Amino acid sequence: MTSALDESMNAIGVAAAEAAKALGVATAVTKNTALTIAAINIDVRRADILAANVAEVAAAREAGRNDSFIDRMTLNDGRIDDMCAALRTIAALDDPVGRVLNTRSRPNGLEITRVAVPIGVIAIIYESRPNVTVDAAAIAVKAGNAVILRGGSECIKTNGALFECFRDACVAAGVSENAAQFIETPDRAAVGALLSGLNGTVDLVIPRGGKSLVARVQTDARTPVLSHLDGVCHVYIDRDADIKKAVAIAVNSKMRRTGVCGAAETLLIDKAALEKFWPPIAAALRADGCELRVDAAIQALDAETSLASKDDFFEEYLDAIISVAAVDSVSGAIEHIARFGSGHTDAIVTENENTAQQFIAGVDSAIVLHNASTQFADGGEFGLGAEIGIATGRLHARGPVGVEELTTYKNVVRGAGQIRP
Repeated sequence: MTSALDESMNAIGVAAAEAAKALGVATAVTKNTALTIAAINIDVRRADILAANVAEVAAAREAGRNDSFIDRMTLNDGRIDDMCAALRTIAALDDPVGRVLNTRSRPNGLEITRVAVPIGVIAIIYESRPNVTVDAAAIAVKAGNAVILRGGSECIKTNGALFECFRDACVAAGVSENAAQFIETPDRAAVGALLSGLNGTVDLVIPRGGKSLVARVQTDARTPVLSHLDGVCHVYIDRDADIKKAVAIAVNSKMRRTGVCGAAETLLIDKAALEKFWPPIAAALRADGCELRVDAAIQALDAETSLASKDDFFEEYLDAIISVAAVDSVSGAIEHIARFGSGHTDAIVTENENTAQQFIAGVDSAIVLHNASTQFADGGEFGLGAEIGIATGRLHARGPVGVEELTTYKNVVRGAGQIRP
């Protein structure tokens, strides 16, 4: 890293730390006003935002990026509307800062209260998803945190245009202009600087992107990391499933948007009902253009399929490809998911409540669904307005990361002169 970049990045950290102090005590009205104005700014400036995005999408196509990548980076009027709606939804949420999480009264008269507080300065490193610029900034600021954003180079102009809308809104609302900062340089050394913690000013790093990005952050970061692993998501079709639900959920889970982390990558079918469920599900997936990679049991029923390798069942395709396996009832599904899954999102389709409960209890993932598409693995669908990502670890946060997940807590102890004997 050059000395000039080093100095620039450290200055960003210092500015963020100062902004975090003010944000930590900012009123809900001030923060909500900033988010509301940001929605107005994005709506008013949408033509410029879309023009920047069209140029960058064209460049990505010319560079040979695949359809799923293009889909993730593409904006249109509907997606702009969704970003504005998310900002308004987040603004309408209760302020997460100052929430009383629990209280305890001790025999000596001490009153102990656990209160939610901001984390501080959060660095968010993400790839080419322009909505993350807005979602991450809004969630962080609502939770009283300063945020440093570093998006992918393919969308740097689109992200920059969206960021300006947010920064200007913060200034108009009386929030520090450094509450949210955007790393404009495409120099990858900037990522290394963020991972170093900027001389202790960064309190948390959140990566949102592919396997290589997350792996680098987990390996190199000198600050705590809140991340998600691959979205190797499963749909299990049980012998007691409703066939219409099974077909609809399997197709929607895979094909609604193949490039999102909640897209199903593996379909599991109970061996006891394979001949019943496979033909209609296969026909529906083929009709939508999905490639089928199956195990030997299914290929014996359907010679037009490709035989899956063991590696296929570990794969996050993010494309119109799905691996399929026949399993021995719900216990076989649970075992398969434990072996090949990533702890992200897994679903069961069944009308048997006892089987559903066995699956819910046995699958150790951040999100487990019964009779619903895995594509509901989304902060907006959870009523959070938006999300920064789906956390798949077991500490601090799990599932969609929204405003509450970007707070920590402190213990407030009130006494009347007690001293410890």
